[in-house]
Amino acid sequence: MMRFVFVFLVGSLALWGALPEAIDAMLTRNKINPATVSILIREVRSGQTLMAHRADEPRTPASVMKILTTYSALTDLGTTFRWPTRFYYTGRFSKGIIQGDVVVEAFGDPTLTSHDVYHIVRRLKHLGVRRITGDLIIDRSFFDNSGRVSSGFDRNRYSEYNAMPDALMLDDHLSHIVVRPRAAKIEIAKTIPNDAYTLINRIKPTSEACRGKNSWPYVHIAHSGDRPQVTFSGTLSTHCPQRTISKLLTHPYESFYHAFVAACRHAGIAFAGKRVLGRVPQGARALLVHRSRPLLSIVAKTNKKSNNLYARHIFLLLGAEHLGAPATEAKGAQVVRDILSARGIWDPHTRIQNGCGLSRHAKITAKALVNVLQDAYKTYGQKWLHALSIAGKDGTIHRRFRHSIAKGRAWMKTGTLNNAKNIAGYVRGKSGKYYVLAILYNGQERWKGSALQNQIIEWLVRNK
Repeated sequence: MMRFVFVFLVGSLALWGALPEAIDAMLTRNKINPATVSILIREVRSGQTLMAHRADEPRTPASVMKILTTYSALTDLGTTFRWPTRFYYTGRFSKGIIQGDVVVEAFGDPTLTSHDVYHIVRRLKHLGVRRITGDLIIDRSFFDNSGRVSSGFDRNRYSEYNAMPDALMLDDHLSHIVVRPRAAKIEIAKTIPNDAYTLINRIKPTSEACRGKNSWPYVHIAHSGDRPQVTFSGTLSTHCPQRTISKLLTHPYESFYHAFVAACRHAGIAFAGKRVLGRVPQGARALLVHRSRPLLSIVAKTNKKSNNLYARHIFLLLGAEHLGAPATEAKGAQVVRDILSARGIWDPHTRIQNGCGLSRHAKITAKALVNVLQDAYKTYGQKWLHALSIAGKDGTIHRRFRHSIAKGRAWMKTGTLNNAKNIAGYVRGKSGKYYVLAILYNGQERWKGSALQNQIIEWLVRNK
């Protein structure tokens, strides 16, 4: 097997002690092809490159691509940017009655929840609304909505990470179904009444202990026309706690409509209108504006939880803000390229498709990631670090480094696909100095890449 070749640009081999030999031994022992790995490590403040291997080779990024999307958004829109969702009415509003429609103009807030809808309706109540005679018009034209619920990237088409964007998002695009064990039966119910999908309950209750096959129901999803049919089966112990099953089943605007109806009923506002997809009518008058949490908070959730949907929405927002609605992936890619080019950190090897990294066509180099990360630290410092996963404490690496010397001393973004195990971020060594790194492994048996990354990160903490 070919030896693992490192390039040292600062100091001598003594700077790294036994690290190269240890990595080389591990690669040999586990039969890792050195051609499948890219590594670049720099000292953050000086910019000195301590270690490089195939740093200019394009790799499949997976979710480390979110670093480019989220940093571009922060530098362009600012940390305090908030997504608006605007509400209007048509016709006449007098004596508590809107004699016309309520209109929602959506701009892609990915964080909007059912709880927010109840809050919005309470604000309508405080404005004096007691009855709405017309319909709920939903304007989603800010995005070029694909019409797809799931990206279909893999066979888990109903899983959260496959959620497709929509200008009017709700509850992370998920439909939540509650499974409630009772004394002699198992109940299932939608958290939001929504006739866009149907439930079938074939679960058999058992009084046996809640473990093994009796601890979780089987869920099968089939399509009957345009309406998904969700069938629950198997045996479930009546001693099990309540469970919530969350799946991609329907368009979020359908869920929004049903949440709005339920919230109106709860608030005592009479509304029996339909859901209508359209544009804000000319002459519509403003009612209120709901705003999201600040962008920095949303970026932190995007990176820590590796939320594909949030990253897609941020990416599309950038495109529309600069190049006009409707937002498209092509516009988002152009704007990210322009933002990073203006800062002198765009790498021509980078291919960004949807902003989240769930792609078989996206490419990035270790050098491109380190350049962006170094610029991000100089711009935002600790604010940016804490928008990444903290080793052993939160996000995608809260378990991975829980019992490691790196716990609380590394801030990372991870990325995983079938043949990709990547990590990029920062490490604080024992000297207190910060190091920025990217370690990209594009090969089979992902655990091998993870082991290599852990060893390098822990060595930095222990020796630098």
